[in-house]
Amino acid sequence: MSDNLVLVDKKGFVATLILNRPEKGNALSPALLVELCQAMDSVKADREIRVVVITGAGEKAFSAGFDIGNIPTEKMTPELEQALKTRDITELGYGSIADYPYLVIAMINGYAYGAGLELITGCDIRIAVDTAKFGMPPARLGALYHPSSILHFINVVGEANTKELFLTARPVTAQRAREMGLVNYVVPRGELPSVTYQMAQQLSENAPLALSGTKTIISKLLNYQKLSREDEEEIAALLARVGSSEDLKEGQRAFLEKRKPVFKGK
Repeated sequence: MSDNLVLVDKKGFVATLILNRPEKGNALSPALLVELCQAMDSVKADREIRVVVITGAGEKAFSAGFDIGNIPTEKMTPELEQALKTRDITELGYGSIADYPYLVIAMINGYAYGAGLELITGCDIRIAVDTAKFGMPPARLGALYHPSSILHFINVVGEANTKELFLTARPVTAQRAREMGLVNYVVPRGELPSVTYQMAQQLSENAPLALSGTKTIISKLLNYQKLSREDEEEIAALLARVGSSEDLKEGQRAFLEKRKPVFKGK
């Protein structure tokens, strides 16, 4: 197995990026996010590539989410320090995918939780194996998700489904995800690669300027959603309150101890 945290394979007009931490459920460590950002920059600079496919290593997980145990400290690598000058750590993955000028397909080979699930909302087409599961666990951990990240979900699945994902914190099946609009297609495992690459090949044969232009227009149309300064201040206070709460500490302890948390609302 390669030591690279993101594997890159280019064939014709299609590049495949593989999140390569199967022993950790392809969890998104800061180092992996930097490599993903660099890989996306590489394919963006390659004028032959018109479609990117993103998947996880192995057959168990697309991504288990952000690797809390690897939150960067003052001993950051030069690459991570440079990357964080322009983006927040949690935006490295989603942002590099959403900003890619051509099309990105998520080939979802297993479960996708938390930041791993947010990552696929940045993709243009999402194809999932029929055994995949999806979930947003912050409410069970006593955590509060950043508003810009919640907006990614609202734009993909709407207000009602976003509330279901975030407030219940229950995992949903691939079939339910398809009903929500979280994924476009659900296929048996044996058909996942063929369906994905058939789609990638079809998209790569479309006019590049029309593809990138349409994607840009859609992105610009969604940019009207801005918070007022008062709303930003209120949300910042909420994030600070939840971030220092006893409930958050209890949620983290319960997760590590593999038990049900006991929240007290303080």
